[in-house]
Parts: sequence; C-alpha cells; structure tokens
Amino acid sequence: MSVTNRKKTVEKEQLLENGDSNVNNERSNIKGDEWNIAVLLFLYALQGIPLGLAGAIPMLLQNRGITYTQQAEFSFVNWPFSVKLLWAPIVDALFLPKFGRRKTWLVPIQYLIGIVMIIMSRNITDWLGSEEKAPTMTLLTISFLFLNFLAATQDIAVDGWALTMLKRCNVGHASTCNTVGQTAGFFLGYVLFLALESPYFCNKYLRYEPEDTGIVTLAGFLLFWGWVFIATTTLIALLKHEKNDTESSNDDEGKGVKVIVNAYQQLYTIVKLPAVRTLALVLFTAKLGFCASDAVSGLKLVEAGVPREDLALLAVPLVPVQIIMPVILAKHTTGPEPLSLWLRAFPLRLLVGPLAAALVALTPSLLGNSGPSYFYLFILMCLYVFHQTCLYCMFVAVMAFFAKVSDPLVGGTYMTLLNTVSNLGTNWPNTLALWAVDRLTYRSCTAESLVDNTCATELETEVCKTNGGACNVRIDGFYIETIICLIAGFLWLQWGRKTIKRLQRLPSSAWQIGRIRR
Repeated sequence: MSVTNRKKTVEKEQLLENGDSNVNNERSNIKGDEWNIAVLLFLYALQGIPLGLAGAIPMLLQNRGITYTQQAEFSFVNWPFSVKLLWAPIVDALFLPKFGRRKTWLVPIQYLIGIVMIIMSRNITDWLGSEEKAPTMTLLTISFLFLNFLAATQDIAVDGWALTMLKRCNVGHASTCNTVGQTAGFFLGYVLFLALESPYFCNKYLRYEPEDTGIVTLAGFLLFWGWVFIATTTLIALLKHEKNDTESSNDDEGKGVKVIVNAYQQLYTIVKLPAVRTLALVLFTAKLGFCASDAVSGLKLVEAGVPREDLALLAVPLVPVQIIMPVILAKHTTGPEPLSLWLRAFPLRLLVGPLAAALVALTPSLLGNSGPSYFYLFILMCLYVFHQTCLYCMFVAVMAFFAKVSDPLVGGTYMTLLNTVSNLGTNWPNTLALWAVDRLTYRSCTAESLVDNTCATELETEVCKTNGGACNVRIDGFYIETIICLIAGFLWLQWGRKTIKRLQRLPSSAWQIGRIRR
C-alpha cells in the first residue's frame, strides 16, 4: 500500500574505512556548510522527482484497461536503485581530475535526465493512451527504466560528493540530506503531481468552476522539470567546485581499472562469508508474505473506485511519524539483538494482507456514488498507519543490524551490499505478485452461446466481446494471492525466526572478512 523510501546511512562507515578516526571526536557545526547542505538537499530532491513519477504512472494506468501483467512489466522501473551496486565502483573509479571526481558523472547524467524528460514530454500523452487507444507499455517502461537508471547513477555521484563537500564534522548530515531531499522530491513527483493532475481534486479543493482536466498534465510536468534539471545543472557546473583532493586524485588517476577490479573483489570476499550468505537468503525471501498487500492492494483500491490522489495524500500525515519513529525505536535496536523488533513486527505486518483484502472487497459498497466518506478515509488511514508502522519497525531494526555486523574495514561497501540484497528482496516479490494476479483470476463470458469461454486468453476475450458478451470476474486472483502470501509468510517465519536468532548469536568475527584472508 505504499512506496518504501530508500534510505542509505553509509557515510560514517566510509570515513572510518578511509582512516579518519577524528570524525567521532568532532562536534557538528554547520556554520560555513549552510550552502553545501542546501546544494545536497536540492540534488537529492531532484533525484526523487523521477522516483515519484515512476510511482504515479501505475496509478494513472490502472483504469485505462491495462492488465496486472503489464503492471508487473512496468514495475521493473523500480529496480535500478536496488542494483546500482553493480556499476557503483565504475562511477567511483573513473573520472576526469580537472573537472572533478563527482562532477564528471553528475553533470552529464543530470543533463541527460533533463533531455530525456523533455523528449518524453512530447510523447507521453500518446504513450498513456486514451479511450480509443491502449497505453504503449513498452515505451513507457523503457523510458522510465532509463530515467531511473540515470537517477540511480546520479545518486551514486551525490553520495560520494557529500563525503567531501561537507566538513568532516558535518558528514553525518549527509544521510539527513539524502532522506529529507529524496522524500521531498518523491512528494513532488508522486503526491503533488497526482493531486494537481486530478480533475476531481482540483475541482473539489482548488477551483470555483469545475473543469474536465487537472491544473497540470504529465507532459507539462515532465517539460517543467526537464528544464529545471538543465538549468540547475548548468549552474552547478559553472559555480560549484569540488574540494581539491590531490592525494586521492593522484592515487586513482591512471588506475581506474585496478580500482574497479579491487572493488568487485572486495564484494566477492564479503559474499563468501557463510554468515552473509545466510543473511542474504533471509533478506531475499522474507518479504514474499507481504507482496500482495504491498504491490497490489493500492491498485485494487483504485480499481474499486478510490481516487488515486486520496491514496497518495495518505503519505502526508505520516511524515512526522517517520521522523519521530527512529528516536522512539532506538532503545529497541541499540542492544545486542536489534532484529528482535523485526521478528515482533513480522506477524503483525502479515495481517495487513487480509485486512487490506477485506477493505478492497467492501470498498464498492462503502463508496456508493458519492466517493469516499470521511469514515471510509479514516478506516483507510488507520490501515495505512498500521502498515507503515510495521514496515518502519522492520526497516529501522534491519538497518541497525546492518550497522552492527558490518566489518569496519569495509563498512561502506558492506552496508551497501546488504542494502542491495534487502532492496532486491522487496522488488522481486512485488513484481511476481503483480504478474500472478491475472493468472490466478477466474473469469467467465456472459454470452449464453459461450458458457465454456473463460476469457483466459486475449483471443477468448475478443471472441466473447464479438458475440455480445462481457468477461466477468468470478474469483479475483488478488484474494487467492493474499491467502497464499499469508500462509507462505507464516511458514517462512517458522524457519526465519530460528535462523535470525542464530545469526544474532554469532560472534563479530563471523562477519569480518579477515577470517577469509587468513
């Protein structure tokens, strides 16, 4: 029911890896770094715009006749941020010293994002389709996949630049800039866009005279932000200079290939640890029980008649909760077994599935012809808060465990690797859940002469319509999927609880790469 924010807190570990032990002894003092913090916030906010738009597109498409299989295909646009570790060493190692280690990648990548957005703005209306024309899913998927690939590459460059842009005592603020900036950008691209694009929202809250369209269109939104990318990138290229890191540049210049090879060898060394392999298996399979509620329930609510902008606006009241939650949960995650909180939240999050399915089933009767009532929105908000609380408890706990077990010698690489596996463990079940809905749905044709027609294929569907019938859903695959996920989740918990407790009891030496080297 939500789009999970991607938060990365690896800066401190990277500094320790580079041998800066004084970072822990210096008190933060942002005086002199105000401009740098503002630049970082803006760069991370720009990065969130494509992410927000990628989350908004499925909502726009849901009632335009596309299948859940096509939604599954589009869900691959969310994968680049989960697998950016594959090309991150290249971005870190290859650069032009005279232009700047990070600007070598940041400037051309952001120009590309702007150009792609402007090109997309000229075609996006046709790609989305109309009442007479189906959406062009292949072009939509390829364009947003490429856009998010560029945004993920920009993220790698900005993460690296943050370590040298800020004073050493302020490097801890980089993760805050990341979280706040990316969340703000996602809000603009997802919540604000869906609200201003919706005729229902604009007519109800922003206009005196109703109109058939919203205040903004997707084409206009893309065009505006495309030019924003180009204009601000030009200013950064001309006015923002990287701090000289002569020693690092001299060490890395001409050794790019060697640095890249060493980075991949380091990753392989970490992956060879038995403890890491077991943890990776846990992270890769744990969220299979949540995928029906996470990936499908929101789309089913839109299909049932809930305005998509109302769903998007549910995220607004939860922002303060997300800020306060880490402070509240700190006492539960700072001990020797931070994943104990994760295990307590797991069965509660599994219950979100059947609760969401029940709400989807009741939604048509609760909405009526007048749209969502305040009572319905209150129920929806309570379910959303419950889901997000469980999700955030698990997120904070697993991040605390990553920080606890990561080898300080390679802290940044270690944390990034574990985050990559965790993100992949979210993406593949969600894609699978979307793909499986159509295959688990049972339909029948209403034409009397075609009682054996199950509308299982496009040909059968076309034959049914040609004979004056319609394909009615007898059993919605979403409900079957919800039951399967609930059973799979509780079965997984029987194995996962024992495995996680065993992992938490392992000594720190089991997680250190020095064991392999010896």
